[in-house]
Amino acid sequence: MIFSPGDRVRYECIDDDGLPLIRYGYIDGVAGGGGPVVVMLDGELGGDVVNAVQVQHVTITTVELLLHGTDLVDEPELRRGLVSLWHAEAETAGLDVDSLHSIGDGECDGPGGWCLAELSAGGDRYLLRAVQLPHEPEMVRVRAEAHTQGPG
Repeated sequence: MIFSPGDRVRYECIDDDGLPLIRYGYIDGVAGGGGPVVVMLDGELGGDVVNAVQVQHVTITTVELLLHGTDLVDEPELRRGLVSLWHAEAETAGLDVDSLHSIGDGECDGPGGWCLAELSAGGDRYLLRAVQLPHEPEMVRVRAEAHTQGPG
């Protein structure tokens, strides 16, 4: 992945407690040949030198939540709450969501998969989906995907 100074990025790291952590910031400097990058993290005064593979450009489809617990998709009340949680994460990432329309309790679109909302950003349409990860069924991923057809 090619980065340039000023690019908005998300940085995946491990916090002091050993738990995964997503931080947001801007590229401040780039080493040649895929080397480390300097990321100015939101709320920090200095930059962090990080491995480029830990950094992604911030886009509507790269902002995601990884949450533990199948009750998040099994219980309609909790599924509805995932829309607000994802929207808050998108705002933290600095994304502008033009519109967001919840699909009630969500529509099951396959084993462990739910369409939660329709949204638009930058003139494009997306579906917000929650999916149990096949290799880790206790984990639920919530993220926007390109909207090519209606939910369900």
